[in-house]
This record gives sequence, structure tokens and C-alpha cells, in this order.
Amino acid sequence: MLTFGSMFGAIASGKLADLVGRKPTMLLMDIFFIIGWSAIIFAEGAWYLHLGRLSLGFGSGIQSYLTPVYVAEITPKNIRGAFSAAHQILVCVGVSLTFFLGNVIAWQTLAVIGALPCLLHVFGLFFIQESPRWLAKIGKEKQFIDTLQCLRGVNADVTKEAAEIQESIETFSRLSRSRFMEMFEKKYALALTVVVGTLVIVTLGGSMGIVFYASSIFKVAGSPISFGTTAIAIIQVPVSALGVLILDRSGRRPVLMASLIGAGFGSFLVGSAFVLQDLNQLKELTPALVLIGVMINLSSFAMAAAIPWVIMSELLPINIKGSAGSLATFIYMFVSWIVSYAFNFLLEWSPSGTFFIFATFSGLAILFVAKLVPETKGRTLEEIEASILI
Repeated sequence: MLTFGSMFGAIASGKLADLVGRKPTMLLMDIFFIIGWSAIIFAEGAWYLHLGRLSLGFGSGIQSYLTPVYVAEITPKNIRGAFSAAHQILVCVGVSLTFFLGNVIAWQTLAVIGALPCLLHVFGLFFIQESPRWLAKIGKEKQFIDTLQCLRGVNADVTKEAAEIQESIETFSRLSRSRFMEMFEKKYALALTVVVGTLVIVTLGGSMGIVFYASSIFKVAGSPISFGTTAIAIIQVPVSALGVLILDRSGRRPVLMASLIGAGFGSFLVGSAFVLQDLNQLKELTPALVLIGVMINLSSFAMAAAIPWVIMSELLPINIKGSAGSLATFIYMFVSWIVSYAFNFLLEWSPSGTFFIFATFSGLAILFVAKLVPETKGRTLEEIEASILI
């Protein structure tokens, strides 16, 4: 239900952000989150839980597109990667806290804790700036300059950056016919292929299904469930922090490649462990090998989980960012829904086969990144947009 709702949130996210602005769309996102958690907190039956998850999913679909786009649009080029990826640390903090607290408190209490950041975020919206690029796009020139100056500091010279942003927007406005199908024009083919392809093929590595069904995996392997989920919780945050620290130093491609290699190796190790269990050979090693493999997979994923979203926020030109971003997020959520829905059935079919499939997709993802994904480190959004057009 969560990923199903996310598909609809993804469809609406880009258009809403373009029509009403980034901040109002964030407020709408928070409203769906609060409604979702409230339905779970006060649930009187399974339908309340389903509706709550659906509402949370709608908010998640908006968030998945909006967060990287907003952060990329307000930050300077030298720290854009780190800032765009920083929200992944907070995602991992949330996941880790959920794993920790879920072992010791009731799920209703856990839902209350989940609602608190949403309420805090509503309050925080009163203190943040609108995206200067969105303001420039809709023609609010004075607000655009004032916002950019506020973001860069009162003593900063924003003349050059403001001119580059306005020139880029004017150029794309002349070329644009402001229609949905524009994103499928040949000149945007490479950008759209890279953005959608990166989101999809990384998702097919199975990490989302592994997170959702970690307890089931450990149960099949004979690993201690509480120990395994706690270990996942411990490793997520420091690995995500490492990814943020090296993203603007090493670049997007090397970090993403290393992540995919690690995720593929982790899946292969888990698959091999289940083969040993099936063959009844050295099966006493299966619990430990599965735990290690899952840890390698999820820590590798956590290190670069934000990079596909960073790439999306950097590669899509502003005139198609809403429509193309919505499409890319929808496809990502649809594939995530397939992975999360099919995972349990795959695990029942063949635990080893499931993870060998994920390892194969990780290998294909490595080839895709090596051949098609450009490096965007240290370049302005306007420079990237100009270079990616065919």
C-alpha cells in the first residue's frame, strides 16, 4: 500500500511543485503524512491501516521528487552533492530508529513517533526560502534576487549566478512549448534515459524488498531476527554519512559504482549461503553468511541511495523538470511496488534464486552507469543542463 500510494504521489509531485511552488507542495506532503499516521494511530481495523499506509505513500511519492530537487536548487555547486544526499542520512536515521524502537514498543506508539517529524516540518516551513530558480521561472525577479542573496549570505556577490540562472531559464523558455510530451523530444533523450534508467536499475537490485522483509530473510536463514534488524539499524547511519562526505570529493559515478558492486556482492553472498542450505552442506554457516550479505547489500545501498535522486535533480532542465521528474518518480515507485510485492513470493519460490536475480540486476546497473551516466561534480545546474542536451 505504501509503494502503491507513492505512485500517485509521484504523478502529482512535479506538476504541483511547478504550479504552486516548492514550499506549498511540501506543506501538502506533510498533510498526507499526518493523515496517514493519524489513521494508523487511531486504527480500529485493518482498513484504517491500509488507508494510513496509502496516505503515507502519497506523501512519500511527493517527497521522493521534491526533496532532491528543492535542495539542488538552493545550494551552490561545490556542496550541492553533499546537501542533496544529506537527507538520505536522515532517512537512515529514521529507518534505524524504527528497527530499534520496533523491538521494544507497540506499533501504535511507533506511529506517534513517526508523526512528530511531520508536525515539526510544518513549523519549519515558515523559516525556509522558496526555490530561487522556481521564482525566476515564474518571473518574480525581485523575490528571486532577494532569496538567492539570503541563501548565499548578505555579503556574497550573486550577480554572476543570478545571470546564469536567468539566461538558462530564458533559453529553455524560448525552446519550450510547455507541454507534457516535450520531455520525449530527441534533445532530452539522454537526460531522461539516464534519470529513469538509474532509478529503475538501482531499485531492481532489491534493497527495498530486503529492508521490508529483513525479518523474513533472517527467519528463513535461521539467523536471530532481533539481532539482525539491530545490526542493520547500527550500520545504516555511519555508511550514509560516509557517502555524503565523499560525494562531492569523489564524484557521483565512482560512489555509485562502488555501491552497486557492494550490493551485487552482498546479494551473491546471500544467494550462495542459501545454496549451501539447500544442499545441506555447511548449512551451519548460512545464518552468519546471510547476515553478512544482507549487511553488505544494505550498507552499500545506503552509501549511494540518494545519488539517483541527485542525478535527477541535476540532469533534468527546469522546463521539463516537473513533468519528467514526476514520470521518473512514478516509474521508480512502480518498480519499487513490483519489487516489494513480489519479494515474499520470490523468497518462498527460491531464497537463493531471489538473491541471484538481484545480483544480476546489480551487475547490469554497473554496466549502465559505466556507459551512460555522466559526472556532474563541481558543475552548475545550468552547465549540466547545457551539456546533457543532444
